[in-house]
Amino acid sequence: MMPVVLVHGGAGTVPEYRQAPNLAATRAAAESAWLLLQSGRSALDVVEHAVKMMEDNPLFNAGVGSHLNEVGEIEQDAMIMDGSMLNSGGVTCVKNIANPIHLARLVMNKTGHVLLSESGAHKFAHAMGIPTVPTAQLITEYRKNLWEKRRGQANPAVPDEGSKGTVGAVAIDRNGNVASATSTGGQNYKMIGRVGDVPCIGSGGYADNELGAVSSTGDGEAIMKVVLARLMLFHMEQGKEPFEAADLALQHLVRRTGGTAGLIAVTPKGEWTAHCVSEHMVWAGATQGQRYYGLKRGDKYVQEVDE
Repeated sequence: MMPVVLVHGGAGTVPEYRQAPNLAATRAAAESAWLLLQSGRSALDVVEHAVKMMEDNPLFNAGVGSHLNEVGEIEQDAMIMDGSMLNSGGVTCVKNIANPIHLARLVMNKTGHVLLSESGAHKFAHAMGIPTVPTAQLITEYRKNLWEKRRGQANPAVPDEGSKGTVGAVAIDRNGNVASATSTGGQNYKMIGRVGDVPCIGSGGYADNELGAVSSTGDGEAIMKVVLARLMLFHMEQGKEPFEAADLALQHLVRRTGGTAGLIAVTPKGEWTAHCVSEHMVWAGATQGQRYYGLKRGDKYVQEVDE
């Protein structure tokens, strides 16, 4: 089995001055995850590691650097899924947690549940010894400025392009196990308690050793309406190749909801795709001897490397 890892840093519109640093950080996460995958670590370990790296990077809308809700607070969502047994864990509307993806994995490993929300998730985090961090430590000037700009608009409840984006990873390891992980700070100026696609299995992500693994990004409400991750894998079940399956799912989302989105996916055979219908999706990937990356819709750059 040829191991593969793919990482994305969100779909939407990326301001020009943030494109190069976002892409560099995404490629760095993919490279670090690849080293773990190459060393024999599980796909589950690898996707959690990649997403944690991006949660720790203030460039991305996850962990530190998350968007602020309508009252200037951070509420984060995350999910992780293991394709071998269809086990999954998720958290929603969590605050003061630096790495929601780790908490999501603990939900999967240490409880009989799939998704914990807000106060219940925080109580569980405390029981697991997960330290809380001051809210100010997670808020960046960039996100604060976006929030201030939205607050000054006549109708701040209408999402803008800058509100989109999550981080995510998919991988297949040498044993043929696939995994998916996704994390987000949600929309800029979202309502208190808003839950997006990310923690919802089948929407923000999915992993099944018989089908593959997907991580979605983009318009959360649109993604939920079509259950995007599972829809893409449905088309795979019907015999479509990865890119065609992704395109069918994404075009259905555009036609039925008017939204935009992107996804990364890997199949049980190690085939993969990174595809979006938004203007940008920052992504990177790695296999033995090759590195891949893209930013604008349709981009796919390949780099040969010595391993």
